[in-house]
Formats: sequence, structure tokens, C-alpha cells
Amino acid sequence: MNILGIGNAIVDVICKVDDEFLVKNNLAKSNMKLIDETEFKKLLGSLKIEETISGGSVANSIVGLSQLGNKVGFIGKVNDDELGQKYEQGLKKEKVEYYYTKKKEDLPTGTCLILITPDSERTMCTFLGTAGKINKADINTRAIKNSEITFLEGYLWDEGEPKQAFNEAITYSNKIAMSLSDKFCVDRHKKNFLELVQNKLDITFANEQEILELIDAKSFDDVISFGKKINKTLVITRSDKGSVVINKSEVVECESQKNLKIVDLTGAGDLFAAGFLHGYINKMTLQDSLNKGTEMASKVIQKIGARLNFFKEN
Repeated sequence: MNILGIGNAIVDVICKVDDEFLVKNNLAKSNMKLIDETEFKKLLGSLKIEETISGGSVANSIVGLSQLGNKVGFIGKVNDDELGQKYEQGLKKEKVEYYYTKKKEDLPTGTCLILITPDSERTMCTFLGTAGKINKADINTRAIKNSEITFLEGYLWDEGEPKQAFNEAITYSNKIAMSLSDKFCVDRHKKNFLELVQNKLDITFANEQEILELIDAKSFDDVISFGKKINKTLVITRSDKGSVVINKSEVVECESQKNLKIVDLTGAGDLFAAGFLHGYINKMTLQDSLNKGTEMASKVIQKIGARLNFFKEN
């Protein structure tokens, strides 16, 4: 197998809102907030659903990699309920091998409200449900050993059983990639994330805001210096300033695509990671890998939702 993803198995519920809705509900724009089931139901009751689709950050990347012709798998915890069944079906439809046997759980399958404002920014309210209860026993070590790269998400990191599952995956991985996921995650786990980036990860994905926060950088030049110093592969998206990869002493940049009809920024980072990893696993140059990531991200932000559904590419 080329790449195995491990992350929160979340069903995305996509809704359009105005900025007033975010202010009224005390939601920080463009960030992710963890909520309980009661708050989830309260918010959902005042929203109009545009679309419901299987999601989760790494799962979105893995589906993108499958669409590009790579052999991929995914581990993520769902309940054996209606949403859990739909989640598994969604992966299988995209030719993703699902390395988890669902069963009846105390909590329902996880759900994320993706709130899209008129400027196409997305604000997320996540009820993790049973996804947040992933544990060491849920990790298929044979699948990890048989994968060239294990791709993890920062959203998965949390104290207790999820952290044990995360570390179990790292122990058996041949090569490890991880997305920092969100500034919210970086703020919560800065010390742990810095340790991972410096000493355990082979490839790190971050946006500019996340990496600046992680290393307390005053400028992007500090990020370049940090990337060269750690002697790993650091891939950073910079919105309209494009993207950059720092691979040991090498620095490669890619411009963003212009004149796009942006509809929804959900999944931009996920599909960028898919494109870059596709290039990396197929031994493309760093420049071509960045270009592929940019191409994938540019496509997904011109539609509603975090997944592409209109092409298959080798």
C-alpha cells in the first residue's frame, strides 16, 4: 500500500451562514471548536443543511490520493449506526481500504458542522462522538507496516487513549507525515507538536498561521530557518502567496492559481496534501509535487464540500 491515513472519522454537515450567526454563537471565524452533543443539536436546529458527506481531514486527503490512482487505506472510528454505515460506504465507493471493524459504541458517529460565510471561509464545530474515543486496539499495525507512508492529523492528538493510538501508529510506521490541522490544535498541543515536528515526523503539513504559532516566529524568514535546521520535509501553504516546501537545505516555492471562482475553502489543505503526497510517493520533483498540491486545492475550493467527485486521474 502507498499511504495509510489515520484520523477522526467525521461526517461533514455543510451549511451557509452569515457573519452575524458566528458572532451570535460566539464562534471564532475560520477556526475549529469542539462541541458536545447538546450544543451540536442546538446549532443544527437553526441551520439549513446544504450537503452531508463523509469527511475528516486525513480521510479527505486519502480519498484525493485514491482518485489520483494511489493504493490507500484509512483507519478511523465510527459507530455501527446509520452515519457510520454511510461513512464506510463512502470510503469503499472511492476505493479506499477501510481498516476498522465498526461495532456498537456508547457514542454516535462523529459529526462536524461546516459553516460557510459569504467570503467562502469555513468555521467548524465538531462533535467528535466515538471518533474521539479511538484507542490503541483500533490501530491495525499490519496495515501500517505494509504502508510506505502513514499520514496522521493533528486533530487526532489528545490526551489518553487517542494519544496512545497516535503513538502506536508512529511506532510501526515506515515513514510518517502529519498535518498540524488547525491553529486551535497548535495552541492546545504546542509543546507536543513541536517535539513531533522536530524529532518524529518525516513530513509536516501546515498553513502559515499554524507554523508561525508553533515556533513563535516573528516573520516567515524564521520559518525558513527553522525548516532548514530540523532537516525534515516541511510543507507550508500561504493562501494567495502560494506554497513552499523546505526539504533539508532546499527551498522550493509555488505560486497560487489566479482568477478562481472560490465557493468554499473547506478541504483546501486536505486536497493540497493529497496532491503533494501523490507527487512525493511517485517520486516527482518537489516542484511538481507542490504544483500537484496547488492544482488539487484549486479544484476543490471551486465547489461545495471537501472532496472532488468528477474525475479519476493516474
